[in-house]
Amino acid sequence: MGRDSLQARLDLLAALKALGYCFVTPTPTTHARVMARKHLASDVRDVLGWSLPFERGAIDPEIVALLERADALRRAGDLLRSAVRVSSLGGDLFLHSAFPTAESDSVFFGPDSYRFAAFIGAEIARLERRERVADIGTGSGVGGIVAAKVLRAQERAAEVMFNDINSKAIDLARANVAAAGVGGARFSLSNGLDAESGYDLIVANPPYIVDNAHRAYRDGGDGLGAAVSLAWADAAIERLTRNGVLLLYTGSAIVGGEDGFKLALERALRGRADIEYRELDPDVFGEELERPDYADVERIAVVGVVATKR
Repeated sequence: MGRDSLQARLDLLAALKALGYCFVTPTPTTHARVMARKHLASDVRDVLGWSLPFERGAIDPEIVALLERADALRRAGDLLRSAVRVSSLGGDLFLHSAFPTAESDSVFFGPDSYRFAAFIGAEIARLERRERVADIGTGSGVGGIVAAKVLRAQERAAEVMFNDINSKAIDLARANVAAAGVGGARFSLSNGLDAESGYDLIVANPPYIVDNAHRAYRDGGDGLGAAVSLAWADAAIERLTRNGVLLLYTGSAIVGGEDGFKLALERALRGRADIEYRELDPDVFGEELERPDYADVERIAVVGVVATKR
């Protein structure tokens, strides 16, 4: 991403904040249902929140110009569309991909982002000082931004590395990080498993759904979507310093009342880390159970893992 595009994105976020823009992004299913009620945007929330097409003149010309400068304006016949959405979380605004997130390099933001932020915010507040933080698979940058802000609020500022395999995610995270006023940020375009070592805190929200389209933000791999989470946990423990902490937010497909991910994680980290494990939400993405991949699954739970390296 060029400097002009970055500045345009920063200017867009600043303009929206000045307008008092606020949008909480729901699940894709809810988003689709709301979109079905209304087919044309009438205000900026319709354009940048609900991803509805709009006529030129329907919203502030400054916002349209900033979208053009940021290369985020698309034509849809005689109408225009934004290629990005903007969501609010904790006083900050986050750029991410427009709905629907069908492309393989889509940058996702949704209810998981809010739960992830709440989980790591609460857990970091319990930790002693942290010097080096990594957000693996950062996406829009939520994890690293929340971690940095919690540590800064407690006068425990730390260097934060934002990592993702997706260049589009890194570009959007750069803008979101700068707009949030997070200093000491570094960015790494690489597979999370290749991240450097020496961290005393790693936060991660890996994909955990079986996705036949193999979208990076969504595909959790084999084991009913558990493979990526297990791989990231294993790699993170190796890259932590002694007493370093991994805060892992992910999902687990429950079969016959058994949490297979929990059992597999305990086996993988046995002797290397002390684990605190709990369900944060017992039932998410229920529509996935209609797919053949989930024929034996009774629910998908969201779980939070605190793993401390021995």
